[in-house]
Amino acid sequence: MAGIINRRDLDFQLFEVLDAEALTQRPRYAEHSRETFAAVLDTATAIAEEKFAPHNRKADEHEPTFDGRRVSMIPEVGEALKAFCEAGFIAAAHDFERGGMQLPVLLTQAAFSLFKGANVGTAAYPFLTIANANVIHRFGSDAQRAKFLGPLLAGRFFGTMVLTEPQAGSSLSDISTSATPNADGTYSIVGNKIFISAGDHELSENIVHLVLARIPGGPPGVKGISLFIVPKFHVHGDGSLGTRNDVQLTGLIHKMGYRGTTSTMLSFGEKGECIGELVGEPHKGLNYMFHMMNEARIGVGMGAVMLGYRGYLASLDYAKERPQGRAPTNKNPNEPQLKLIEHADIRRMLLAQKAYVEAGYALCLYCARLVDEQRVPAGTQSAGADALCVPGTPLRGQVTAQEAGLLLDLLTPIAKSWPSQWCLEANSLAIQIHGGYGYTREYPVEQFYRDNRLNPIHEGTHGIQALDLLGRKAVMDGGAAMKLFAREAGKTVAEAHGDVELAPYAGELQAALNEVATTLQALAPVLAANPTLALANAVLFLEAFGHTVIAWIWLRQALAAQRGLENGIAADADFYRGKLAACRWFYRWELPKVRQWHELLRSLDDTTLTMPPESF
Repeated sequence: MAGIINRRDLDFQLFEVLDAEALTQRPRYAEHSRETFAAVLDTATAIAEEKFAPHNRKADEHEPTFDGRRVSMIPEVGEALKAFCEAGFIAAAHDFERGGMQLPVLLTQAAFSLFKGANVGTAAYPFLTIANANVIHRFGSDAQRAKFLGPLLAGRFFGTMVLTEPQAGSSLSDISTSATPNADGTYSIVGNKIFISAGDHELSENIVHLVLARIPGGPPGVKGISLFIVPKFHVHGDGSLGTRNDVQLTGLIHKMGYRGTTSTMLSFGEKGECIGELVGEPHKGLNYMFHMMNEARIGVGMGAVMLGYRGYLASLDYAKERPQGRAPTNKNPNEPQLKLIEHADIRRMLLAQKAYVEAGYALCLYCARLVDEQRVPAGTQSAGADALCVPGTPLRGQVTAQEAGLLLDLLTPIAKSWPSQWCLEANSLAIQIHGGYGYTREYPVEQFYRDNRLNPIHEGTHGIQALDLLGRKAVMDGGAAMKLFAREAGKTVAEAHGDVELAPYAGELQAALNEVATTLQALAPVLAANPTLALANAVLFLEAFGHTVIAWIWLRQALAAQRGLENGIAADADFYRGKLAACRWFYRWELPKVRQWHELLRSLDDTTLTMPPESF
């Protein structure tokens, strides 16, 4: 079996690009060191390899079933999750006092990436639970935290996010689930939800649903949405379980991938007895849920990366071992065949995969580092995991807390969508390298592709992310986030200009940044006067800006690789040269595409708008 990840790449990202060790200078992380970080990653690797990876195929072939009363699944899923919870990974980022490890988010995300790579279907259960617990931690009342947070962080309860309804799909403004106030301060929930991942199972004592619903009389649209805690079993004040709540599983949905994760249709209040608790204030539910959704969006991007990474490593192993064909100049059939990797076109596909997955990984980890800068800035006293953001003096040129939040807002659509598109393409190339064997079930790459095909839809499609990016994030506050990104990328450009080998890439990245600025300048007045026209090709802006962000990510890696070649050990030379080659490939093969994309954007092409529906 090919590996989950190249551990040398993981260490490179954490310690040579993102300077994870510097976080230990902050009071919150002072008890940690590079050694403790490595121990966490070693433990995650062991559990991922021993408990998660072995049943990845089995869970795909034996989906959960529902007999009308309970959900059944292969026992290995529960065994893996028990090991995960007992090792403390659900609470890893939380305070010591809550049973956590008080780890930086950068480390928790790096560790969790290994579980996603090993078995994305099984990893979905703790992934959603962690995000669910973070919402309750940040926005729940003291009583709600006392009831739910401890069991969630211990893995006794698992959690979900419950948004989508059959008639609304991604249009949350059209949800109709109702929440009627009761005399005791609780709410009666009535409605139907669909595509709820991990919505029912027997893996935990309880399932804590975070449900979007409307309080009667509230504002229409998204401004009238509230958030509710709706457990499968009622929970007493001391955390013990009560009777079953009126939440019913009405059926399982069978998807092309993520088959080990239950995808459910849920009915709330069929008997008129579904009780929920309001989180925070009425009508602010979508704001609260966005805390979970944005965390999930970056998590989806990381899942896409890891599936792409698995495919890359599998096809790399296959290309090194499989003999096939001869060089174009060799017509002698008696000569031994070459290994696949000796053919130029195979190396092209391997280079493309490497460029996509290693950059996607670097981007997602960079976003995790921004969360640390936002929550626990340098120069502040020790604070909880969800402390308020206050200014600090950044270490080694890192951004301030406010700037980290602004960059995170801007990059979240990219972190979700770019890996979902291009790491899926990496999976396609992995199948291609395997040839006819690639789409058979005897090899793992076809499952990686099927699993990954869900990620362009998970947590908002490319179109939704593009509308968010161009219609809001790129132009908010007079383009403040874009200006900040240009400043940060400009620092990398300036540094690379001082390196003879990398200076040409610095010029090309600066040109790409200028294209983004020119396009936004051209589109800004159109966004104000005719947003339908300006946003018609928003997905193209997502791709163009995404490629620019990834070019920046690659130049950061190239600079670190150059430092490694100058100061590192000889045994790492091939690794560093591989980084430089992948950077070169992206700048030669991918970045030039953005010029044509920007020209098309600035032309305000209206082909999609003027095509009559009846002409399709």
